[in-house]
Amino acid sequence: MKLLVVEDDDRVMAALRTVLAQHGLEVACARTGEQALELVADGPDAVLLDLGLPDRDGFKVCMQIRKMSSVPIIVVTARADWRSRVHGLNLGADDYVVKPYYVAELVARIHAVTRRAGTTTPVSAETPPPAVIATPRVFGPVSLDPASRMVMVDGRRIHLTVKEFDLFALLARRPGVVFRREQIMSEVWGTAWGGAGRTLEVHVASLRQKLATPGLIETVRGVGYRLTLAVCSTAVA
Repeated sequence: MKLLVVEDDDRVMAALRTVLAQHGLEVACARTGEQALELVADGPDAVLLDLGLPDRDGFKVCMQIRKMSSVPIIVVTARADWRSRVHGLNLGADDYVVKPYYVAELVARIHAVTRRAGTTTPVSAETPPPAVIATPRVFGPVSLDPASRMVMVDGRRIHLTVKEFDLFALLARRPGVVFRREQIMSEVWGTAWGGAGRTLEVHVASLRQKLATPGLIETVRGVGYRLTLAVCSTAVA
C-alpha cells in the first residue's frame, strides 16, 4: 500500500516513515501543502495530512486534495477540539486522528479507510462488510442510493466521506430501530474499542450538518442512534 504522508516536522516524519515501513507500507513524503498536491497526482492509496504546514493551512490542502481526488484522507494533528474535527470531516477528510496516538491504531485506521474506499485488495471474509442497504430509500428531503453511494438533499447531491455514508446507510437499514454504539463501531469502523466513541460522535455531528434535516438522526442517550420514524414516515423501499 502506498501512503502519502504530509508532515513538516522532519523528526516526526522520519519516525513515522520507519514505523509504517515496518508494517509493510510504502511511504512518500511531503513537507508542504504544495508538495502534497503535486504528489497526490501519483495516486497514493491514502493520505496522512498534518494541519500545521509551513506554506498553507492544512484544511485548505484537505479541501484541494478532495477536489482533485477521492483518495482517503486521514487528518493527523494535535488540534483536538471538536470544531476542528467537524470542519476537517466537512472538507472531505475520511478520518481524524489526534496526536499523540498509538501506531497500531493509526495503521488500523489506514487499513479501514482504504478497505472501505476500495483502494486496496479485498480482505478476508471475517472483515465486517460495508454497511449498506439493497435498494434506494427516501427520508423526507433526503434520498439514499446505495448502488451509486449517492446521497441527495432536496435534489442536490452532497458529499459524504466513506464512513459518513456507511454510518447513514447502516441506520437506514432499519428506520426507527436503535443501533447500539458498539454495533455501529463494529460494522462501520471494524472495531469494538469503546475509546473510539468520540470519533462516532464527531461523524454523527458532521452527518447531521450535511443532511440538514433536523430530527432525522436521533440520539438515544446511553444506547446509540436511530433514524426517527417521524421523519422517516415518507420513506419508500
